[in-house]
Amino acid sequence: MRFGATIQDAEGLRLTAEEKALFRDTNPFGFILFGRNIDSAGQVRALCGDFREAVGRDCLITIDQEGGRVQRLRPPLARDWLPPLDEVAQAGAQADRAMYLRYRLIAQELRALGIDSNCAPTLDLAFSDTHPFLRNRLYDGDPAQVARIGRAVANGLLEGGVLPVMKHMPGHGRATLDTHHELPTVSIDTDLLDDSDFAPFRALNDLPMGMTAHLVFDRVGPDPATVSAPLVTLIRSQIGFDGLLMTDDISMKALSGSVADKATSAIAAGCDVVLHCNGTFEDRAAVAEAAGEMSSVAQTRAERAMAQRHDPQPLDIEAAEAEHSRLIGGQGYGG
Repeated sequence: MRFGATIQDAEGLRLTAEEKALFRDTNPFGFILFGRNIDSAGQVRALCGDFREAVGRDCLITIDQEGGRVQRLRPPLARDWLPPLDEVAQAGAQADRAMYLRYRLIAQELRALGIDSNCAPTLDLAFSDTHPFLRNRLYDGDPAQVARIGRAVANGLLEGGVLPVMKHMPGHGRATLDTHHELPTVSIDTDLLDDSDFAPFRALNDLPMGMTAHLVFDRVGPDPATVSAPLVTLIRSQIGFDGLLMTDDISMKALSGSVADKATSAIAAGCDVVLHCNGTFEDRAAVAEAAGEMSSVAQTRAERAMAQRHDPQPLDIEAAEAEHSRLIGGQGYGG
């Protein structure tokens, strides 16, 4: 049976009977957790169990656990982390190692709760005018440095049994608007972007999953990448990514139209799976119907991604914490 071409959310701390029935019938590829879904360790594990029971398989469950402002798990369930840009600055020449250890520890936190994916690394370049909603979530402004740190982040997650999702393809750093509310436009030739914004994604194009950007590149076309066939083609060809391509959250205001229209447009553009994060039960049902089942190509990519889930490698947590703290100047943890 093919997966449904969606990653869905839930309203509360446990699935309702109505949600269970919807997910059983539409078989989403996976699920995503938010702060409204998190109370205690036992509750999170039980909710993850609800998701997997509803679809009848060991489905993927992801989360945004970057650290800093964007981390859904907080103490006492997880450590408090510096914003990524701040940690990279504090670690200096040891940033690769520090970020590897950070995300290896994050992976341990996630797996303990039944979560096996994380929407990281964030490979967008940090510019002086990058919108504040994004900038301190980034790693650096140099493409090669971003690629090195991104690889360390991905390795830390994978070694901890957690699938990384690199974002936001083909590059979100030049956005001067917040895509939760507005649609930004980039007016730069793609051959210039190829050596800058696209480069970190190309360097990590072997990762199992990636996420699109709600961003217009007007030298390519008038539509944001999430719903633009030319930009999805660019991601596949110029960047060389053949992993599972998921949309950024289609409930964000950067995209126009109903959630069903957005889902239909994203699949038609070539995205493999639609991420829907915030809406009513009726919205979830409409997205599931509009997205339908995965194509055979998308199903192959999804199965290939899931095959990269492995049991975590052994970790000396105390030693990892001590080394990480030393690398960032003695910074402790809030959890």
